[in-house]
Formats: sequence, structure tokens, C-alpha cells
Amino acid sequence: MRDAEVRRLWAANLLCAASVVLTAVVPAFFLDGFTVLGTHLTWLCVCSVCVGTLNVILCLVLKPSLSPKRSSLGNKISRFLKCCIYFFMSCILFHAIIVLYGAPLIESVTETFLFAVLLSTFTTLQCLCMLGPNIQAWIRVFSKNGATSIWENSLQITTTCSILGAWFGAFPIPLDWDRPWQHVLVNIHSLYNVIRHF
Repeated sequence: MRDAEVRRLWAANLLCAASVVLTAVVPAFFLDGFTVLGTHLTWLCVCSVCVGTLNVILCLVLKPSLSPKRSSLGNKISRFLKCCIYFFMSCILFHAIIVLYGAPLIESVTETFLFAVLLSTFTTLQCLCMLGPNIQAWIRVFSKNGATSIWENSLQITTTCSILGAWFGAFPIPLDWDRPWQHVLVNIHSLYNVIRHF
């Protein structure tokens, strides 16, 4: 049983990683002049939609969590609306946190909000798909040693790494780039990009 769960989890994670890679490649065939860096707002939208759709489909197909006891139509609609409200609230919360960490408040509202949506897609949407809008389950999973299944453990790791990756990715942005030692970071980044292409 555990081996089957591990294989299902690996397949789900590989599909999510492949969807992120494909969002950088496939739109270039349909949109003229599309590049991840040149049309970053389009890429943020495409990536959020693709990853979000894939997460919902994987949740419906793989069913990593137990189904709720009540399965009436009214209960399902109520859970769906709560999930939508929680997702929107997480977008607003991440947007506020990003602004508090130094993003421009007015000049780059679209970029900041789309980044908040992407971060919510990688964190909150997965929690909503697996745990539903049950705050007690969220607290249980994200408390120390609270994960009871391999799916919840993966949820902990994915959510934590997404938030830390966003912070570490934005860490060098406030540098002035006017000191000689700061240009080393640009050279290291350029070297990494060259090596990555091989």
C-alpha cells in the first residue's frame, strides 16, 4: 500500500513540475514574442492557471485525502465556496506580505498580485485540495510532527519550500548594485544560466 502511495505521489509531483516547465515552453507556440522574462505577466497567469487546474484534477483523480462524511450537494457547494474565499484571502494576505517585504505598493500592483496568486497556487490551493477548508486539519498538518500520511508530509514540504523559495528568490533584489562585490552575484547568476543550458 505504501509503495503505491509513493508512486502516486511521485507521479503527481512530476506532473506538477512538468506543467511548470511546459508553461515556459508551450505558450511560445501560440503567442507571438512570448518569453518568460519578456512577457512575465502572461507567464504568471498561464503558470497559475495550469498548475491550479492540474492540482484540482490530480486531487479529483488520485483522491489523496479521505472524502468528507457528508456528501450532499449543498455541502459540496458550501465547501467549494469556502475554498474560493480562502484562496482569495490567501492571495490578499500574500500580496500584503510581499508589499510589507518591500515590493512597490502602487507602481507594480499587477506584478505583485500575480506573484501572490502564483504563490497561493503553490501553497494554499494544494492545502485546499487535500485538506479542504478545515482550519483544524491545517493546524494539525503544519504543527510539529502533525502529518499522518505521505501526502500530508509532501504538503508540508511543498508549502514550506514554496514560501522559502519565494523569499530567497527575492532576497538579492534590494541590493544597490553599485558596489564591486555586488556585481559578483550577477556574474554567478550568468554563469549558472550558461551551465544550465548545457
